[in-house]
Amino acid sequence: MKALKNMEAIFVIAAALATVTSFATATTPVLHVAADPVVAKVDTSIPTVVVAAKRLTAAEKAALI
Repeated sequence: MKALKNMEAIFVIAAALATVTSFATATTPVLHVAADPVVAKVDTSIPTVVVAAKRLTAAEKAALI
């Protein structure tokens, strides 16, 4: 029975420590670093895909299965 009480105390202490740690680290300010200016190249052409293949007939589809 004493071992169970010790385990309960260890659990309570661990939970309290986790709670305190999460609150302590939540208030840490985030370091903001200015990004280097980047010049974006504008590409006005739209990429297109051309499919130059014939469609399979029903007999060819059946042969593939």
